[in-house]
Amino acid sequence: MTQQLTNTDIKGLVNWRLKGEDEERDQASAFLVSAFGAAIFLIFAVLLAQFNKLSSVALVLFSIILSTIGVFLGMMIMGQAFGVVMSGLGIIALAGIVTNNNIVLIDTYDRLRREGVPVEEAILRTCRERARPVLLTAGAAVLGVLPIAFGVNVNFVHREILIGAPSTQWWIQLSTAIVFGLSFATVLTLIVTPAQLALVARLSVWWGRFRQRFNRRKGGGGAPEMARKPDQQP
Repeated sequence: MTQQLTNTDIKGLVNWRLKGEDEERDQASAFLVSAFGAAIFLIFAVLLAQFNKLSSVALVLFSIILSTIGVFLGMMIMGQAFGVVMSGLGIIALAGIVTNNNIVLIDTYDRLRREGVPVEEAILRTCRERARPVLLTAGAAVLGVLPIAFGVNVNFVHREILIGAPSTQWWIQLSTAIVFGLSFATVLTLIVTPAQLALVARLSVWWGRFRQRFNRRKGGGGAPEMARKPDQQP
């Protein structure tokens, strides 16, 4: 209908705009974008105050962005359309859980590095020590909303199990985003985040060597001039 109204030759005599559900959806979309931006900013501020390192903050924020891949994969697998309101709320809720899991992992790694543990051993010990808390947190959250994602409603009063009950329809998109997004993000937390920690450590070593070589070349260039000065005196 929008295309037909756009192609209609009304010569500017009539002004039109879509209202009702379309307008409400646009307003909800704008609100959720603002809310997600505010959530990311608050997460950035808290992480920066805790770690005091931009590299650790960047790793957590990168994990949040990658977790949205699992949300879209879940929507495709379940054959659902992306709902602006409920799917957006699911992504915002997912960001908090992903942040918590990565904080647990990175904080343990930083503690081991301060104790003098080598990079590779610190990463392996971190994954071994923190795999259980991360898996328990993700598993509890996923199992808690999994019945809603499949539209299962348990009526404890009448001892009935209903599938596709009307009370579950409103929450299906939100729970689907959490289930698939968190499952995907858990794999990222235990595999991709440790790999990124190793990459950051190697880049830090490389940058330190580069600065040393640069300082040596800079200092070596000035040495001959200092040595020639006594010969220039009469």
